[in-house]
Amino acid sequence: MADGLQDKRGTPGLDEVDGASFDVILVGAGPVGENIVDRIVKAGLTCAVVEADLAGGECSYWACIPSKALLKPITLAAAASRLPGVRVEGVDVPAILKRRDYFVGRTADGGHDDASQIEWLAGLATYLQGWGRLAGEKSVTVTGSDGATATITANRAVVVATGSTPSLPGIPGLKEALPWGSREVTNVEKVPGSVVILGGGVVAVESAQALAGLGAKVTLLSRSELLSGREPWAGELVADGLRAAGVEVRIGVSPSSVSRADNGTVTVDLGADGSVTADQLVAALGRRPNSADIGLDTVGLEPGNAVEVDDNLRSTSLDWLYAVGDVNGRVPLTHQGKYQARICADVLVARAQGVDESTLATEKKYRAFADERMVPQVVFTDPQVASVGLPEAEAREKGFDVRVVEYDLGSVAGASLEADGYTGKANLVVDEARHVPIGATFVGPDVAELLHSATIAIVGEVPMETLWHAVPSFPTVSEVWLRLLETYGL
Repeated sequence: MADGLQDKRGTPGLDEVDGASFDVILVGAGPVGENIVDRIVKAGLTCAVVEADLAGGECSYWACIPSKALLKPITLAAAASRLPGVRVEGVDVPAILKRRDYFVGRTADGGHDDASQIEWLAGLATYLQGWGRLAGEKSVTVTGSDGATATITANRAVVVATGSTPSLPGIPGLKEALPWGSREVTNVEKVPGSVVILGGGVVAVESAQALAGLGAKVTLLSRSELLSGREPWAGELVADGLRAAGVEVRIGVSPSSVSRADNGTVTVDLGADGSVTADQLVAALGRRPNSADIGLDTVGLEPGNAVEVDDNLRSTSLDWLYAVGDVNGRVPLTHQGKYQARICADVLVARAQGVDESTLATEKKYRAFADERMVPQVVFTDPQVASVGLPEAEAREKGFDVRVVEYDLGSVAGASLEADGYTGKANLVVDEARHVPIGATFVGPDVAELLHSATIAIVGEVPMETLWHAVPSFPTVSEVWLRLLETYGL
């Protein structure tokens, strides 16, 4: 094979495209980037897609998909145990891992097969395997695994969709202890006997739920309340659920140092709060934009920082550069990144078709306005946390005159049928000036499916008086909407 050719399922080699130009160059072929390609190519623009890892991205192989494949049977077994008459003999760990492997295309050697993703992308655009770096205005250099390079040019725009990477704070010994991150948790092959997890966010609590459900003895250490930034009671209910699953949850502790012994065990020193030793350590301490090595310095931007964009997802300083997903720092969630990608693609097509800038600045179709305060998210623990919009504290900080209504989910007839001793809670944060909901949180088993109705109500700014006429079916957990509206006074 000639130098520079990328031997990957028939995709072009770098020497074949060196010097070529395309309407749009996309750097990053995860689920966010894929949405860009699909929409712009169908609208007639040409596109080159550059990916250094697997087509399909973090969510497909190491995050959203495998984590939920692990968590579903674990939380389902817990739910079944709450129903008299159902025999629960525990979980079959090898079967769970096998099913996880199926969903992420895991191969016999422990890798992942992204052939179908590449085939789909290559059917739409020019797919290039290699590391993409900006190399000046509208220019991208691609470096293959063999060191070969090609430089390609965008006629219209470059879009970066390079995602994010785990953060490791400067705790002495932490980096040297080689902690697991989310990738190692979701792709676990042999479950450790004991695990200590650092962090209190979504990755930390989902990792604790999964590893404990797979049989590990788990200790979760968090500096502050779990799931900070949501309603405080949401994190408290999740902490209760984790403890019920056998997880030792310690809140308000801070690691002073970490060390790994010759026998492989890891010790986390907590100063005056003692220490914790386990077979494995998971660091779930946040993520940062994956922008340190994508050539931002060649165009006057700071490597390692988020690429600041406007609501059209265009760089605030370069009119040819766009950034979607985690790399722009707006909302680090896959579904929000895909939402941004759809808008970005429509903007790219509109600009190519000569749509005037005033239209792009004002029409909702071209603006990612839901990123600001209408973001939905589910935490797939037991209980689940489903939230959208603003929690009470943030709403007040933003100056809204709010009224909050709450209801015990376990008191809803549908919930009591779901499980004996169903424990949960729901609230609505209402903007009293307009009588519309601006935030909602549901905590309880299987509340994820309640979330989209709340998202529609909040994004659509549906008045409370109108929601009163959206009658929930009986007996379902959704009847909590009626109870919340009654509590509001309707």
